[in-house]
Amino acid sequence: MTTTAKPKRRRVKFTMEGNEESQVFVAGSFNDWSPTKNRLKFKEGRFSTSVLLPKGRHEYKFVVDGDWCIDPQCAEWSTNDHGSMNSVVTVD
Repeated sequence: MTTTAKPKRRRVKFTMEGNEESQVFVAGSFNDWSPTKNRLKFKEGRFSTSVLLPKGRHEYKFVVDGDWCIDPQCAEWSTNDHGSMNSVVTVD
């Protein structure tokens, strides 16, 4: 009998500062770039959420009140097909 090991996954926390009245989501290669799937919650002056990601390189953006923006605290960015930048997180 052959068993396949589940790919390793890691919980990644996405955070950003913002106006408490805003709606903030994270969209990326890990959720088919859905602008409404992963909502960040506001607590103690910051928005945050955790997403379980498989091993590998993932590109993402924040969607703040419908506007797409990079993560200003992310150290790695990549140019996308739209001529703008995506933030990058790598799960080891």
